[in-house]
Amino acid sequence: MQWSSRRHRKRGSHLLRPPGHREHLLWAPHRVSWWIAVLFILGSACFVVAPLSPYLARVGASADGMTFFVGSVFFTSAAALQWLETINADRGPRVSSAARVRLVRWEPARIDWWSSGTQLLGTLFFNATTFRALTTAMTSASYDRAVWRPDALGSVCFLVSGYLAYLEVSGRPLARPPRSLEGVIVSVNLFGCVAFAVSAVAGFVVPSTSTDLDLQVANATTSLGAAAFLVGAALLLREAAPGDQGPPGQPEPQP
Repeated sequence: MQWSSRRHRKRGSHLLRPPGHREHLLWAPHRVSWWIAVLFILGSACFVVAPLSPYLARVGASADGMTFFVGSVFFTSAAALQWLETINADRGPRVSSAARVRLVRWEPARIDWWSSGTQLLGTLFFNATTFRALTTAMTSASYDRAVWRPDALGSVCFLVSGYLAYLEVSGRPLARPPRSLEGVIVSVNLFGCVAFAVSAVAGFVVPSTSTDLDLQVANATTSLGAAAFLVGAALLLREAAPGDQGPPGQPEPQP
């Protein structure tokens, strides 16, 4: 038997988990985990379609820039809830704290604290860059030559956050995650983070030529990474659904 900190957090957080509600997989708005999944799904969908040239040609630069910005807002909303979910979870399987909701908590010894915090910071970087791209689209005709350049700082934050989440589940560096739903989720999300990092590199503008290294690769890997996030977010609905995985804080069967 093995206790899972991720599973405990997803099902043991004090945030927005009132008792006495009938649980559903696709509709559970009283659960914070459901909102996290839905908001990540919406944000990922925006980032899947926005880099596609046919979408840009159909809706125009301003609407395309707005799609990126709205997607980043969905990401930030989901990441903020995930941060709150993390800091409002009990610290262990036999540790129960008061149900008072916290907005900030200093727990640098927890890997999930670092993962969720870094992810939230990365989404804020994406908010800034997508808003800048939005204003550029509305004021400059030159926007058409680049759909969106992923922000390097945001991509780095996502990559660090994704690896820490992967490490939390796998247990040690370079180890394979368990053959479980949470193992699939962290693996898919880490792949998405790598794709975003590749996109950031491919979208780098060479100062001497003022051109991107490879704009097509940048847009393709942005869409690919977002598709991976979309899959991971959809699986979150199943991961946090009660009834299949035992009560919060109880040991998890060894796969």
